[in-house]
Amino acid sequence: MSYPDPKYLGEKGEISATFRPVDTAADVVSGSGSRTHYLATGAATGGEFGLYRFDMSPRGGGPRTHFHKSISESFFVISGTVRLFNGESWIDGTAGDFLYVPQGGLHAFRNESDDPASMLILFTPGAPREEYFEKVAEVATEWSPEDQAEFYLRHDTFWTE
Repeated sequence: MSYPDPKYLGEKGEISATFRPVDTAADVVSGSGSRTHYLATGAATGGEFGLYRFDMSPRGGGPRTHFHKSISESFFVISGTVRLFNGESWIDGTAGDFLYVPQGGLHAFRNESDDPASMLILFTPGAPREEYFEKVAEVATEWSPEDQAEFYLRHDTFWTE
């Protein structure tokens, strides 16, 4: 393994960092009250990664078992207890716990506790997940099966159940 080819070819560096305060309003609020924060979208990182904070309401549920063919997904629990499915068993993840899921890896997550929970979700490479987060609840309840299938395929989400 070696370092990738340089993307920045200058000699002096540049001012290009982005700061997002912790109290920035959520980008998406679900019907259950869970909130998704777009920390670094794939568009903002030039496709390198996408990083999101997911604040789950008590008993907020989560997606059923699925996998992705083109992106890996990583979960880092910030607070509370998040039930993480690693493809084989459910694990109670708490603050500081981490789960990496490579392409093709079965996974799911949910908050089944009476307390809120928060975690970081990292996608690599940085796929455009924003439309997925914004429409997934509507798609699951209001769209035709054909339109659902097209949406999930477009967003590299393959359900197993």
